[in-house]
Formats: sequence, C-alpha cells, structure tokens
Amino acid sequence: MNNNSQKENLLFIVLISMAATIGGFLFGFDSGVINGTVDGLTMAFKAKSIGQGFNVASMLLGCAVGAFAAGTLADLLGRKGLLVIASVFFVISAWGSGIANSSAEFIFYRILGGLAVGAASVMAPAYIAEIAPARMRGSLATIQQIAIIFGLFSAFISNYFLANAAGGSTQVLWLDYQTWRWMFWVELVPAVIFFVCLLVIPESPRFLVIKGKHKEAKGTLIKLHGEDQAKQTIDEIEKSLTAVHHQPKLSDLMSGGKVRTIVWVGVGLAMFQQLVGINVVFYYGAVLWQAVGYSESDSLMINVIVGAVSIIACVITISLIDKLGRRPFLIIGSAGMTVNLLTLVWVFANAGVAENGNLILGGNGTLALISANAYVFFFNLSWGPIMWVMLGEMFPNQIRGSGLAIAGFVQWTANFLITMTFPIMLTSIGLASAYGFYALCALLSVAFVVTMVKETKGKTLESMQG
Repeated sequence: MNNNSQKENLLFIVLISMAATIGGFLFGFDSGVINGTVDGLTMAFKAKSIGQGFNVASMLLGCAVGAFAAGTLADLLGRKGLLVIASVFFVISAWGSGIANSSAEFIFYRILGGLAVGAASVMAPAYIAEIAPARMRGSLATIQQIAIIFGLFSAFISNYFLANAAGGSTQVLWLDYQTWRWMFWVELVPAVIFFVCLLVIPESPRFLVIKGKHKEAKGTLIKLHGEDQAKQTIDEIEKSLTAVHHQPKLSDLMSGGKVRTIVWVGVGLAMFQQLVGINVVFYYGAVLWQAVGYSESDSLMINVIVGAVSIIACVITISLIDKLGRRPFLIIGSAGMTVNLLTLVWVFANAGVAENGNLILGGNGTLALISANAYVFFFNLSWGPIMWVMLGEMFPNQIRGSGLAIAGFVQWTANFLITMTFPIMLTSIGLASAYGFYALCALLSVAFVVTMVKETKGKTLESMQG
C-alpha cells in the first residue's frame, strides 16, 4: 500500500459516498414503486394504453429536465447543495403521488419527483467520483447502482407485501386509502433520511476550487486523503482549469466549432443504456408477467426475484471493476443481453394466445423466466452501474457538470420514449416484436463500445481529456 493510501480516511470516504447514494436508492425506489401501482392508477384515473403509459412515464419528463439542469445548477449551487434540493423534492413527490385524485395532479407530483431523480442520478456519481481516490473510484461509484437496485428491490418487496396484506393493489389498506397510495408513501422514510444525511457531508473539493474556495477545499481533501495528497490534488485541479480562465458553461462542450467527441461518447452510453429496454422490465414487470398468464401476486414476486438477481450482479461488478476496467464489462453485458433478449423473442413468438389476449407460454414459461433474469443479470453486471461510473469520471473538470447534464438529459429522454411506447407496442405489434427491437439495440451497443469507448480505469479526474 502506498504512503498516500495509508493516510486516507477510508471510513470517512465510504460513509459520505454511502450518504450520497441514498439518492440512488430513492432513484430506484421511485422508479420501481410504479410497477405495482399500474392497476390502481388505471382504475383510479380510468387510463387507456396511452394514458397509462404517460402516468408511468411522466416522472421521466421531470428526470430529463432535472438531469439537464443539474449540471448548471451544480456549478452554481454545488454538488451537495443540489442534492439537498433534490431530497426536498423527493419528500413532496412521495406524499403528493399517493394523495393525488386525478391524472393531472398525479402527473404533477411525479414530474416533481422526476426532477429530483434526474438531478440525483447525475450528481450522486459525480460527487462520489470527485471525493474518491482514483484506485477505488469505480468500486465506490458502483455503489450508486447497488443503491438504485436496492431501491428497486425494496419497492418491489414493499409492493408485494402491501398488496398481499390488502388482497390487491386496488383494495383499501389503512385509513380508507387504497394500497397503491401506500406504496408511494413508504418512500417518505428514505427521503427524509437522505435530507438529514446531506446536511452533514462536505461539499465536493473540486467544486470549491472552481469557486476559488481553496482553504475549504484543502480542509476537505485533508480529511479525505491526508495533507500531502491534498496539496497535490489542489495543484492538479488548478492546473486542469488554468487553460480555461472562466467558470464552467454549456458552450465549453464545443471545441473548434464542433461538439467534443467525449460528449458524443457520453450521449451514446446514455442512449444505449435505455434502448436495450431494461426499464420495461422494471416499470412494467407486473403487467408483462400478467400478460403471459401469471397472477398479480406471482408477478410481484417475480419482480422481487429480479431485484435480488440485480443486486448479485452489481456486487460482482463492485469487486472487479477496478481490476478489469469498464469496457470489458460493457462488451460482456451487451453480448449477454442480446442472447437472452433473442431467446425471449423466440418464446413470445411461439406462445399461444388466450381469449383475453394474454400469451400462453406453456412449457416455455420457465425458459422465459430464466432468460428474463439472465438479461437483467447481464444489464446490472455492465450497463446499469458502468454507464453512471463512466459519466461521473470521463469528462474533464471544466465540462463535467455540462457533460453530465447533456448525457443525463439524453438518458432520461430515451427512458421516457421507451417507457411511453411499450404499452402501445404491446397492443399493436406484440411482445415478440417489441423485444426484437431491444435485442437489436443490445447488439448495436457492442459495436459502439468497441469503436468509441475508451478505458478510464485508474486515471485521475484531472487527466481526463475532452
């Protein structure tokens, strides 16, 4: 172990990283809770397929705006300041989504929650990247994905037990409120915890240097990495900023009249993460499995299994990402998703059709479950955590906020389009064709990584080139 690593306050680094990743937990919970509420929303607001899609996807509009605004706001208010605002929005959204009495009211609160999710999704990994040492930055940033998946998993478990306790998501549970409303209100607990934790963590030292607050930045870096490393890091940050001579702004993404290549790589990573269709499984898992013949209770339990598989995959990535790098995981993940999506296409294409229009998988039901879980495993081994890790570390200091804003906006816009179109695709072209599109995108993502993505393992943030 080198001298610098001996002086690191590793416990402090891990604790503040985990505090930041509560935002990831809320990101996951807010995304996953909708899965068990679709039937309740449809009944309460009389939504058809397009309306149902918008009720589910409305949060993602807020996510796109929140992610886009996050870069500019984080450069103005700080990484910590922006996350505090996001935590307040999480609290308001969790309460409002459950109390809503109309689609318009529900959509308003979901968009508000989306603003929080979008901001937290890009700023939590950026904050972790800016306080973590290069040798373990990948592992710490990957905790963000563990938190996201644990949030999803917790939402699935909460939905399952609440629905079982009441006899269904549309049944009254406590205080004359339907179960689906309580599914949203459970989120109030972690949202309040997130707010409290953010009050005690330090601001990003790189943001403090950009703002000219060198004394505060050095104090934070000494607590994190020791005095010798603090001085070296301050010098490196200042050197990376000396050629620019102005505060970060969106136009820094351009060079020589063209958008920087690194920005296009970030956009590609963000877009492909969604085009492989992963959030169809997370947002519509219960609907999907009911469409192929499973009961609501069985469908919710399948979601719990999916969450457990996701956590296992992320743990593997955490243990190996700083040894093997980022690119190998992306390539393996894309290949694995392609194979399993094509298997699901074959199963759905060869299924029978019941009188109510649902598919009958017959003897292929087990194969479908295995393939679906394998697909989720490969995603969470690769694109799930690694896209956020790379976006948090691949941009130079001057454009990190702006680069994250653009990539985050693209990621959430693609998420919205995939989520909004799935119910329409389900009723128009069927499950097999929908999953065929996702399989094609997974295959194309292999070529994208091989030709465009460069390894960032072990590099300091100050050495990142645009």
